[in-house]
Amino acid sequence: MTALSILDLIMIGEDRTVSDSLDHALQFAQCAEKAGYARYWVAEHHNMPGIASAATTLIMSHLAAGTSSIRIGSGGVMLPNHAPFVVAEQFATLNTLFPGRIDLGTGRAPGSSAATVRAIRGAHFQDREFFDDVQSLLGYLQNAPSLAVRNLPGKHDVPVWILGSGLYGARLAGQLGLPFAFASHFAPHYLLEAAKEYRENFRPSETLNSPYLVVGACVFAADSHEEAEYLASSHQNWVANLHSGRPGPLPRPSEGFMSNVPEALRARVEQELACSAIGDKEMVRHWLRQFAELTGADEIMIDSRIYDPQARCRSFEIAATALSSLYDGAATPAEEDSCRSAGKSATHWAPGAFPATSRCR
Repeated sequence: MTALSILDLIMIGEDRTVSDSLDHALQFAQCAEKAGYARYWVAEHHNMPGIASAATTLIMSHLAAGTSSIRIGSGGVMLPNHAPFVVAEQFATLNTLFPGRIDLGTGRAPGSSAATVRAIRGAHFQDREFFDDVQSLLGYLQNAPSLAVRNLPGKHDVPVWILGSGLYGARLAGQLGLPFAFASHFAPHYLLEAAKEYRENFRPSETLNSPYLVVGACVFAADSHEEAEYLASSHQNWVANLHSGRPGPLPRPSEGFMSNVPEALRARVEQELACSAIGDKEMVRHWLRQFAELTGADEIMIDSRIYDPQARCRSFEIAATALSSLYDGAATPAEEDSCRSAGKSATHWAPGAFPATSRCR
């Protein structure tokens, strides 16, 4: 059965503080653990108004200390910003503190603007190849004898993941025999092509005997379709603001938000959030079933930027309940009725052409 996990950017809501956001993140991780999610990952972003996940490993420690079984990881550490040796030290330490619960997701994007990159890396930073950084990281975690310096004593069983939004990461993850997570929650265009590249290039390794693919999706679940649409408006509004050059905190939800967005901007938001499920339990179940079948993913990772903490936890619970019956077979009459009552047209899924947000197939 397809597993379910969560990605958190630690959004700062309007009229809220960083402290509020960190407290809420722990509540969300605890809620996800109770609901049976496989893992809870924290993204790395810098100099982004409204996002409090810059110090990724510190937040991971905070979340791991407040939970007991769910895996805590980075989604991901941007290796160009960090020395692989230091990353290995940090994650080996986390894994010592929380044995068997730490994931190390790695990416090659800077995670911010050019000026911020210079502030992070320093004026005399030299570019490195992502492939070399990953190889170094793997060696440091294993304390390979060929290395001139050592990590913490012993070998450290920290799973290293490759993250990507295109084909490069898919090929690299396959060639190295590592698990791969695709960022279809905001970059859906190459999803199917990347999944194909990953599987075709996969070579068994000490880490994996066969491919393991995670795909991102935005899920906004509530007790009614109308409430779910209302909750999703915060995430949609934040993306619209970002594309308009106004990055900021997570807005409060608003009724009918997308209908009031100019057509060109609305198209950009819908394209970015194409891999989205918005609705009640039956609608979300129907969408997750199709998405899992389309991608063949081993796991779906949810990004849900919902303003109200209780509503977000409730959304996690509904999605987890929907997943438990994911492979019951064809759509139930309730599912079909939900789609028809929502007034959504049928949608054909094809590479690069995903259904618009909240549509049922």
